[in-house]
Amino acid sequence: MAQLGCLGAQVHQFLDFCRIEKGLATNSVSSYALDLERFVASRGGAESPVPASQAEIQSYIDELFAAGLSSRTVARHLTTLRNFYKHLQREKILDENPTDLLASPRQSRALPKYLNAAQIEKLLDSPNAGKPGGLRDRAMLHLLYASGLRVSELCAVELNDLNLNMGFIRVTGKGDKTRLVPMGQAAMNAAEAYLAGGRPAILKGRASRFLFVTGRGSKMTRQAFWKLLAGHGKAAGLFDGLSPHVLRHTFATHLLEGGADLRSVQTMLGHADIGTTQIYTHVARRRLRAVVDQHHPRA
Repeated sequence: MAQLGCLGAQVHQFLDFCRIEKGLATNSVSSYALDLERFVASRGGAESPVPASQAEIQSYIDELFAAGLSSRTVARHLTTLRNFYKHLQREKILDENPTDLLASPRQSRALPKYLNAAQIEKLLDSPNAGKPGGLRDRAMLHLLYASGLRVSELCAVELNDLNLNMGFIRVTGKGDKTRLVPMGQAAMNAAEAYLAGGRPAILKGRASRFLFVTGRGSKMTRQAFWKLLAGHGKAAGLFDGLSPHVLRHTFATHLLEGGADLRSVQTMLGHADIGTTQIYTHVARRRLRAVVDQHHPRA
């Protein structure tokens, strides 16, 4: 077995492996780092030795529950530890993975929040199209609803990624994977209006390769857009907790309600596994029920 070293050093090596060799997205690496920082602190700090027994990790998981964390959050922490110890085993730093026999916490999968047709129309109409910032916000909302992008993907869109002639947008998602996502005419019109009258007025002669920019000339950040969305949601009279992911869920739900198949939705959302997309099967089941009720002679 290799020299074990201290826990903190091995965590840094694991994060470097995730970032450089696995090519994980910055958000994923940051999530691993936060989870492992908490674990390291529970073990006595960065200078603690690497090994941990199955009983010790189970005790740590119990502590997370006792601290009031949800099953979903605890399951994420355990997944982080599984990957960390799997890396140590692969590097022959440990002979066995102490997380192998630990059961993941049972989770109840809540159905995703989404907006109905009337609510999404109110939200899309809420920005003031008479102001440059309103044109930008309107284009961002339209694009989210038309393409189902993650907010990080939306903020990272560059001018060259937008093809208004073909009606497609090039998106770089998790793991730096690129996909082409179509967008409807309404989103294209909103983007054209922003490019013509909003973006130049916001930049005031400054240059930026990013599509969506702020008054400082920098690209729109996730945090800034969350605040903008919350404001527009309040103006539209929508429920609390409106987030960019609600628009992503709305995109997927409305597609399925309109007759799209799950595989197509998976591709447009950029899900690597169809299992992730299957959270929306409640919509497919409801549509099947309606089809049977409408078309079966004995329904």
